[in-house]
Amino acid sequence: MRRLAGLLVVPMLLLTTAACGDDSGSDSAETTNGVPAITKGAKFGETPTLAQGKGTPPKELKVEVISEGKGPVLKKGDIAQVNYSGQVWDGKEPFDASFGKGKTFDVNIGAGTVIKGWDQGLEGQKVGSRVELVIPPALGYGEQGSGEKIKPNATLVFVVDIVKGASVPASAKGKEVAQDNKDLPKVGTNTDGKEVSVTVPKDVAPPAKLVSSYVIEGDGPVVKDTDSVVVKFNGKTWKDDKSFESTYATDSTVTWPMSELSVKGLKEGLVGKKTGSRILLVIPPADGFGDKEQGTIPANSTLVFSLDILAVM
Repeated sequence: MRRLAGLLVVPMLLLTTAACGDDSGSDSAETTNGVPAITKGAKFGETPTLAQGKGTPPKELKVEVISEGKGPVLKKGDIAQVNYSGQVWDGKEPFDASFGKGKTFDVNIGAGTVIKGWDQGLEGQKVGSRVELVIPPALGYGEQGSGEKIKPNATLVFVVDIVKGASVPASAKGKEVAQDNKDLPKVGTNTDGKEVSVTVPKDVAPPAKLVSSYVIEGDGPVVKDTDSVVVKFNGKTWKDDKSFESTYATDSTVTWPMSELSVKGLKEGLVGKKTGSRILLVIPPADGFGDKEQGTIPANSTLVFSLDILAVM
């Protein structure tokens, strides 16, 4: 089944895709200590142009801090929003880039959602920094390569601007709120970061209108419709009380740009809620996927979520 995160937004998939960039490279052979030079756009925020690598590429990961920011240091588990441009070592133009597209790329540091060279190269860097990563095949796409642009055993070069960063707790934490309505699902209140139970009441008709209520009320800033929200969730269908996806189970997070959420009930249910909270969402079909089947989610399903709002970006 296609994961819910992919049904809600259209993410850039750094691990699996290689889109063609539109910035021209340089024929310069300038390479210092195995790191190709930035020939144009060297400042943070500018679209960079890279020299073509010459000679033998480095066999180990190279991390060059082009300019150091003044923000917090990224650690494992943090979420970073970055802009990047990627080029193969002996290439002349980017194979993928986010610069100039008006949208940053979200990275969960150390979570294995991107190639290893990114996880290792970005951990320990300060928010606001520009870094250049030279990534050997073993920490990139290896013997398989990726698409037509990245051949097997390719060394990759990335310029990465770390635009924002946020620390992400393992779980929602705060004041437990009584769950008194017997006609609504009950959500677990454990705060250890592990699976959170969601129990749908038997022989009860689902509500006709959206339900969004606190299970654990945090004290962070309220979610705005312009934020990107970092969440963990357990999602079920009301009718069969069966999980269709749980990020608690995999101890992973998902970042949803609110402006790109395609499920109306999720957006309306999140806006105005406090960061650090756990909420119960019950989304009727009209505010969910409607009469369209989505993977293992039948058409006309009422959706039930336990959802931890861990951070906003």
